[in-house]
Amino acid sequence: MKRGIWMVAIVSMLAAGCGTNSATQATSATSAAASAANSAAQGSAPDGAAESGQMIVTLEDATAPDAIQGRALFEKSGLLGTLAQYINDVFNLPFDIPLVGKQCDEPNAYWNPSEKKMIMCYEWPALALQLFKDDPDPEAAALESTTAVFYHELGHMLIDIYDLPVTGREEDVADQLSAFLLLADYSDGTPTNPDDIQAARTFATEWGLLSVLGGPLEQEAFADVHTPDEARSYNFQCWIYGSNPKANADIVNDGLLPESRAGGCEEEFAKLSRAWSELIDPHLKK
Repeated sequence: MKRGIWMVAIVSMLAAGCGTNSATQATSATSAAASAANSAAQGSAPDGAAESGQMIVTLEDATAPDAIQGRALFEKSGLLGTLAQYINDVFNLPFDIPLVGKQCDEPNAYWNPSEKKMIMCYEWPALALQLFKDDPDPEAAALESTTAVFYHELGHMLIDIYDLPVTGREEDVADQLSAFLLLADYSDGTPTNPDDIQAARTFATEWGLLSVLGGPLEQEAFADVHTPDEARSYNFQCWIYGSNPKANADIVNDGLLPESRAGGCEEEFAKLSRAWSELIDPHLKK
């Protein structure tokens, strides 16, 4: 099952100058998710309920300038609605899951395990618009970056609601799922369409830019649950290259990935693809 055409749809909407308001009010979603929390922790549906949940999008109000900018991009593009529909088409969800766009007062996104909902902060696409302001299409780059972030948080969500086993740091594993969904087909590991690959490339570039803006690392950064930004950038470059070394040879040729790492990237990507394929296969709609 390929994720496929999300960027084609988004670019078409942007080019046409029209967007869809993907905010679907779901006042019962949070309470339904909360009531199912105990069942979800065991990876099963609530008693008497089939696994027919839906991811439901809500866009909250924004008041800060950067949050208003990010919300406007979400509303114009319909990105969250497109991503939620992908989840609804592909995964058997044990209950309804809110996907909430909101002002967080910082660039962020996160899975809330106690409330069983995903938060996509408006400040993240606003930050991406600034980072890629000199890009030929800053809005497309911001949407690509935000999509990769969504899939990272999806990793946390799937680990939680399906009680998936994780070896190693969960943040690294969630990055691997994001790369897997952008770069590989579930069934055979075949690289997917160019828009997905570009989204992964944009995400890798963004971590590189953030590492420069962040300046020298403090000691605490090496103890953080997240891998340092520059290393995350190299990881994504490795997985992109490893998904198809011939098609992505420029990553090594342009010095974006050291040859010392590149030699093992094809096997590295194959291993993470095989692992995630096996983990999520029981939860896919057939």
